Amino acid sequence: MSARLVSLYSTFSPSSGSRSAIQHITPLAPPDTHDVNLNDSRLRDWNSQNQHDADDDEKSEYSVSEIDATTNLLGTDGLDLSLGEPEPKTSRRPSWFSFASSSSRGKGKDLDLDGIATQPSVFDDPDLAPQYQPHPDWENMHRFDPSARWTWREERALVRKIDLKIMVWTCLMFCALEMDRANIRQAVTDNLLPELGLNTNDYNVGNSLFALSFLLAEVPSQLASKWLGPDRWIPLQMVVWSVIASSQFTLSGRTGFYISRVLLGIMQGGFIPTVVLYLSYFYKSHELSLRLGFFWAAMVVADIFAAFSAFALLHMRGVWGYSGWRWLFLVEGMITMVFGLLSFGLMPAGPTQTASWFRGEKGWFTRREEVILVNRVIRDDPSKGGMHNREPITFRLLWKSLCDYDLWPMYLIGLLNHVPFATPNIYLTLSLKGMGFTTFQTNLLVIPSQLLHVMNMLILTYLSEALNQLSLVAAIPQFWAVPFLLWLRFVDTSEVSKWTVWLVMTVFLGNPYAHPIQVGWVSRNSNTVRSRTIGAAMYNMCVQGGSIIASNVYRQDDAPKYQRGNSVLLSVVFVNIFLYLSTKLWYTYKNSQRDKIWNAMTDQQRAQYLATTKDSGNKRLDFRFAS
Repeated sequence: MSARLVSLYSTFSPSSGSRSAIQHITPLAPPDTHDVNLNDSRLRDWNSQNQHDADDDEKSEYSVSEIDATTNLLGTDGLDLSLGEPEPKTSRRPSWFSFASSSSRGKGKDLDLDGIATQPSVFDDPDLAPQYQPHPDWENMHRFDPSARWTWREERALVRKIDLKIMVWTCLMFCALEMDRANIRQAVTDNLLPELGLNTNDYNVGNSLFALSFLLAEVPSQLASKWLGPDRWIPLQMVVWSVIASSQFTLSGRTGFYISRVLLGIMQGGFIPTVVLYLSYFYKSHELSLRLGFFWAAMVVADIFAAFSAFALLHMRGVWGYSGWRWLFLVEGMITMVFGLLSFGLMPAGPTQTASWFRGEKGWFTRREEVILVNRVIRDDPSKGGMHNREPITFRLLWKSLCDYDLWPMYLIGLLNHVPFATPNIYLTLSLKGMGFTTFQTNLLVIPSQLLHVMNMLILTYLSEALNQLSLVAAIPQFWAVPFLLWLRFVDTSEVSKWTVWLVMTVFLGNPYAHPIQVGWVSRNSNTVRSRTIGAAMYNMCVQGGSIIASNVYRQDDAPKYQRGNSVLLSVVFVNIFLYLSTKLWYTYKNSQRDKIWNAMTDQQRAQYLATTKDSGNKRLDFRFAS
């Protein structure tokens, strides 16, 4: 046995004294029955899982040599623990953008796909490893294996599989949410407001009530999802809100309008941060940021689909004597019901929990794929092994997460960053209708801005990862907004061709959207599961708070030019630019201070700190903020 393997064995043994120490690094080795940290139920869970694994191996189409691929990859003795070179940033695209092939090996075009992809981590350092071990109750513990090695070819094929099995469905679920929360914009073009006896201010109040309810539901929804599991909570949410959305068919006045907006906000709140947490189980940090770009692209796709569906559904005006907007709410709500019911079967609890009657008794991933999936993610971020995916967050942990002041700059950015765009977007359909476009022209004319918006958003998200620069790239949309808001503030749009106004608004609202970058940014800077859970909810609460602000910038007494409102939006833009620059400086300062302290410590002092520190999450001296 090599000296390094002996060292690793002793480091991971029970004698290390680590709260969450495992026994050794041989894949699927049984836990030591004398370890006081592992109770009888844990041992039974391991025995049950190992029996399941044995059954899987017996039924698997893979050969023994393929199952033991790490040994085959590393040599006959299996003791070479070599690690792979870092993946070039140019290769960090979603798998559907990856053009690598074996023919490119050795030509400098891409990675050697048959080379080792396993990246260095704290688990390779005998002194650091015990301090970062996953909690014994972590649901993926039986696949945790610091000695596992895999190739780039295996990893890319697996990521592509995750994209198809996990990412595509989450995007479709987001489309359902967006249809039900945003179809109010299509409904108002079909005389919803006058038929319910409402005016512009009533419309503002309804939007504000929705955003406020959405905001207030964020943290409770996240706590429920952490307790039940996202795979149970999200489908339940979808089914309930689909009933509420469909019931808008029966609206008859101001009170019913307000109640429906409140109930819809309550049941949709928390969906987005819960999905972000769920996706973090399957993806590394840079992969998650890029896929969040496609996640929010799905929202725009939903808006485009909603425009086309509205064109058809609003033509149903008069069917059985009902208005077109009523059919719009009913049909799109029932579509969500179908998605919600399917989600009970299409959302596995986690990477190693995909087997079910709906997904197949062997699940979606082979044993080898589960080992790769689990270890690649936890090597990238060891904090992801700190909690079980159905472990509730206590009040103490909740309060500790809420008091994490290092995430507050991100919350403030979330509150204000999209206000300059959200206000004009809320009123786009009403404005186009007021300029003389028909109901159906209005719903179709919003599509070009949405297409431009999604394209620019994906470019911006990729740019942030390619440059490894979050705050400055995320600030670009604020500079985009300045000339357009100046035009809206000082040009009399009533004297300009309606097509000119439409063109200006199309380019303005086709802005790059920094939200995917910022959601991933909060996740990276959390560094614990509980902080990531609450941080995502708090950030989204602030975003909804921004929606409330945006809904009340344009007022009835400022119509139709909204000069005062556009002056306010310009002021918000300059405040946002200051916030982005200040956040960049804050995180840079924090990192430099920690570098000074950490670099001044001896190896013995660092080991002592890691073994005894009560610092957690992003308060640890060995953690550096992304900026």
